[in-house]
Amino acid sequence: MPGSVMDNLAPAALNTDLCGLFAPRSVALVGATDHPSNFGGRVFRAMLNFGYKGKIFPVNPRLKEIYGLACYPSVKDLPETPDHVGIIVATERVFDILADCAALGVPFATVYTAGFAETATPEGRERQARLIAFARSSGMRIMGPNCNGVINFVDSFAMTSTGAIGRAKGKAGNVGVISHSGGLGQITVMWRAQMAGLGVSYEASCGNEADLDTLDFARFMLRSDTTDIILMAIEGFKDGAKLQAVALEALEREKPIVVLKLGRTEAGGRAAASHTGAIAGVDDIYQAAFKQYGMIGVNTCNELYETAILMRKRRWPKGRRAASVAATGGNIVHLADMGADQGIEWAEYSTETQEVLTSMLPGYGSKILNPSDLTSLATGEPAMFSRALATIAGDPNIDAVAPIFAFVTRKQIESGVQFVLDCPKPAAMIWVGACTDDAAPTAEDLVAAGVPVYRDALPCLRSLRAAMDFGRRVAAYQQKTDVPQRPAGISVQAARDKLGGHNGTLTERESKLVLAEYGFPVTRERLASTPAEAVAHAREFAGKVALKIDSADIPHKTDAGAVRLGLQGDDAVDRGYVEVMEAARRHAPDARINGVLVQEMVPPGVEMMLGIISDPVFGPVVAAGLGGIHIEVLRDVSYRVAPVTPADARAMVNELRGYKVLEGVRGMPPRDIESLCDLIVRLSWFAHDFRKEIAEVDINPLVVMPNGKGARVVDALIVKSK
Repeated sequence: MPGSVMDNLAPAALNTDLCGLFAPRSVALVGATDHPSNFGGRVFRAMLNFGYKGKIFPVNPRLKEIYGLACYPSVKDLPETPDHVGIIVATERVFDILADCAALGVPFATVYTAGFAETATPEGRERQARLIAFARSSGMRIMGPNCNGVINFVDSFAMTSTGAIGRAKGKAGNVGVISHSGGLGQITVMWRAQMAGLGVSYEASCGNEADLDTLDFARFMLRSDTTDIILMAIEGFKDGAKLQAVALEALEREKPIVVLKLGRTEAGGRAAASHTGAIAGVDDIYQAAFKQYGMIGVNTCNELYETAILMRKRRWPKGRRAASVAATGGNIVHLADMGADQGIEWAEYSTETQEVLTSMLPGYGSKILNPSDLTSLATGEPAMFSRALATIAGDPNIDAVAPIFAFVTRKQIESGVQFVLDCPKPAAMIWVGACTDDAAPTAEDLVAAGVPVYRDALPCLRSLRAAMDFGRRVAAYQQKTDVPQRPAGISVQAARDKLGGHNGTLTERESKLVLAEYGFPVTRERLASTPAEAVAHAREFAGKVALKIDSADIPHKTDAGAVRLGLQGDDAVDRGYVEVMEAARRHAPDARINGVLVQEMVPPGVEMMLGIISDPVFGPVVAAGLGGIHIEVLRDVSYRVAPVTPADARAMVNELRGYKVLEGVRGMPPRDIESLCDLIVRLSWFAHDFRKEIAEVDINPLVVMPNGKGARVVDALIVKSK
């Protein structure tokens, strides 16, 4: 804005303490009205009705007072500088109001007004760019634009238009909620979480994130003593490194972050872009980053708050071994199936536990299985049932317990609640029925009292698995086993020297020479410029050979028909050389051709693909999947952000649907998985070290030999950044 206060602002340090935003001592609302259906009226009434005790300054040049409070014509006329100013004005007036706020030294502003990047127009993007520049130069922290504000149940401050808070302030709890969308975050997540019995500490609906973003709000909540778990419904993150830093802080504080990533499909991605101007990333990479950083990815809004029912207690199973008991065999079988689907192990009870349970259930059989059908104890002898539960909970083979209750008395419900609260290991109740002698008890009331209670087994088991995974990541963080370590046998400078002389796409031969400096085992090969040279090189290898065109202009040699495999004998190699050259020239007449690569044939093995992707959010990402033609057909690929640990690499391999092939099937020997994981780690370090120089790497196939025999790079392609 030429000639405005904005022109005179110098760059300022960013304020990362958001207490003044969430709990201001005084607040002004520009655009406040007394009209109940107007947006400014709804926001103002919500603030008044929520019990806020600080000073409130409505700003509207057309009104003298609103609901008994003096109304001011402009921010410049306020009697003092408020901590937080809400702005609900026409788009073209936003910057004038912000300039007035900056002149007063206002530290926080929330811009509710739309008309910025979410419009996907040049004008909207330009406005948002100006807003970002203003925030950086003024030092004012700005929420929005195009947002629905914050709700603070802890300090009774709400500046939002949502009807989800009604006239009464809900009871504060320990669950934080963050969303780009106001409607989804405040109703579909926050309000429904409250209806399920959970208490919310803070909610932020942050809109376009021109300045403050979801991670800023997450960091504030992590550092609050009143928040133990954070639920996020987001369309994407802008900064992968910042996400990792916040996730590591969550591990350090043992406060889980549960994330629903929106815009996972092509259609969802388009909707996300039109909603907040976010660019939806590749969902597979997002989900991989969540796993890698210890965040919990979910698929629906109800999974967010269902996970919080258990994990807000911040008790983590030491492993994946769970136990359950019920009064009906059908529930037990169903539970066993669902638990196995979630990766939960139903461990065998110890000898001591078996002896105690068998003494309670004479004639049951030689072994009591887990999950356990304890029909007679559950229905006829509640005290014995409680003793059985206590015995199972004390079993060293068990890490978590989730008993099933159906139609039971109030006394039995209270007994189950007491078991869950006193259990020495993480526990939850699955209550699928009702109370037979008292209509008062409800699952929602029990959750509100701090008891993890589920009306269905699946959300309970999903939450148990999430707690198991988070506990494992917390332990790894505390033991420093999740810190990537550079493998031995890497020569960064030698790789840089070999890489530095090339532009654009490297040939297979050039790519392998670079990768060899990172410890990759590559095939023996020689470059031939005549048929006679090809024959001579083939004789050196004393076996079958492959012939491939060597040209940076023909990266996909098979598509060009410029590959011949399994050739043996002088005549075959001579003829193959001619055929490869002719095919290459037909495919790309103007291609620069270095010659024909004569390469040893590798013994049969499992073909894998390793690759590097340059992601706009996370930077270099390493990929692994079944190779050869399977990569195009099956799309069986896992991802992690570089660099990775050996544990990350092993998790990538285990995630593949084709993992059983590596373990050995139909008489095939197990493959050298350790060697494969080592190469994934090495490639991730290559991606990390050359993140500015490399746009893409494709190793396909990497042939994995039988266990102990290693692996071999058969083909590779490196593409440098432009």
